Parts: sequence; C-alpha cells; structure tokens
Amino acid sequence: MAVTLGGATAPQGTDVSVTVTDMRSTKGQVLACLTMRPDAFPNCEKDPAARKLTVPAASGLNLHFGAVPQGRYAVSLIHDENGNGKLDTRLIIPREGYGFSRDAPVRMGPPKFAQAAFDVGPEPVHLAIRMRYLL
Repeated sequence: MAVTLGGATAPQGTDVSVTVTDMRSTKGQVLACLTMRPDAFPNCEKDPAARKLTVPAASGLNLHFGAVPQGRYAVSLIHDENGNGKLDTRLIIPREGYGFSRDAPVRMGPPKFAQAAFDVGPEPVHLAIRMRYLL
C-alpha cells in the first residue's frame, strides 16, 4: 500500500541486483557501476546519475543497486585486488578482474554499451556476472 503525503507519491523504481561469480580471490574490493548512458559506459565517470558501489571482495558476492527507474542499463565490474580504486593494466592488458552485464564479450577493449545492455521493467532484475582475468 502506497502512502501519499501532500500529493507526493512514493518513488517508483525496480530493484536491480548482481551476483558476482568466478572471483579468484577475496583480496581488495569490487567496484561496480550501473549506468543508462552509453557515453558513460563502462566507467560511469561521465554520468552523475550512475549508481556506483565499492564493496569488500568476497566469495558469493551479491551487489544491490536498489530501485532504479525503468529503462535500459549496463553494469561494469572491476575486482580491484590491491584496493587502489582503479583497474590496473600492463601494456593495456588488465591485471585485475573485470566483468560486464550479459557477459558482454571483450575484444580489443571493453564492450560497447549495447553489448552489455539489459532492460529494467516493472519486475526486479537479478543478474549473474562472471569475473574474468587475463593475467
């Protein structure tokens, strides 16, 4: 039952959550980003409305972005094992784990928004994202 006060209605949105699989360790933290702006994917820096999470790395990790407006979104993850707040690379090759919604393929750089995008409608959304490691 929704309660209205002074003509205001309860905020509407749909819960979005992610289970992270295949983490190689519980060191460091996981940086997560949920955006609906293609130009801000995958790091979300250009989207002030992006939902960002930083949580301690753990096996069986579940991330909760909360209620978001309906629309088209994409999620990116980084397993920041050394806790420096960024994806470390060596000769442009990621040294830490990463993952994307819809298990979007990585070919010569991160996937495009359209490859990772999923729709959020009236029903809660739960995704499983596999963490990948190259080095």
